[in-house]
Amino acid sequence: MNRLKTTLLLSLLTVLMVLMGSAIGGKTGMVFAFFMALAMNFFSYWFSDKIVLKMYGAQEINEHDNPAFFGMVRRLATQAGLPMPKVYIIPSESPNAFATGRNPEHAAVAATDGILRILSLEELEGVMAHELAHVGNRDILISTIAATFAGAISMLGNMLQWGAMFGAGRDDDEGGGGLVGSLAMAIIAPIAAMLIQMAVSRSREYLADETGARICGRPLALANALRKLYNASQMIPMVEARPASAHMFIVNPLTGGSLLQLFSTHPPMEERIARLENMAYRRGN
Repeated sequence: MNRLKTTLLLSLLTVLMVLMGSAIGGKTGMVFAFFMALAMNFFSYWFSDKIVLKMYGAQEINEHDNPAFFGMVRRLATQAGLPMPKVYIIPSESPNAFATGRNPEHAAVAATDGILRILSLEELEGVMAHELAHVGNRDILISTIAATFAGAISMLGNMLQWGAMFGAGRDDDEGGGGLVGSLAMAIIAPIAAMLIQMAVSRSREYLADETGARICGRPLALANALRKLYNASQMIPMVEARPASAHMFIVNPLTGGSLLQLFSTHPPMEERIARLENMAYRRGN
């Protein structure tokens, strides 16, 4: 169901992109929008992992640096049938973790100093299994595509607003909907794209929770970890966190107050924990 939902949401983003391009310049605008999206996706696919790791000052470690943590990741990767990813530590006391990389063969997992300190070994296994689930499910690529489409639609929206104000948009005879229609699309489409992107992110988090619990075999350990991380992240916020990368983390690093669920990159924590507890009840552990 989560995979079907993701496919439908990405299809909606594609339709929005085509409509925005058409509103700007008809068939020519559609072609322009397509190639702009293609170029942005190419750049994100090849370079987004390096950018985000550098952004948070992540430092790569090997087995000699932290044998227990490195060995845990290797064991979980083997259980998941995945290649061994690169392992990074982020110098931050805010407890969190994320995965990045363009595919399972070029993946990386990163954990903060804070998360290594507050979680038990079983809870940390649950978190890293969740991150490896993102790798195996190719959520990094999917989230990157969704974010890139949303960003491109926002850029097209700005172009359409300026074009409409200066009379550069399509007129009524060409089917563009006139000034009012162009301005309405320029405002509504980027908001819709942002909501769809966030819905994609929430859907993939549910799937990673379920897959991660299966990898480590302990749904309750992951549920307990999420509970601890959510509470601790409120007390020790990640000041260096950026909205563009918030969706990557296992718990939202930007949650400093109550946010509308519709505008959140992460599902409600209570629902995530309840699903994992129900999974443990069904499995008998």
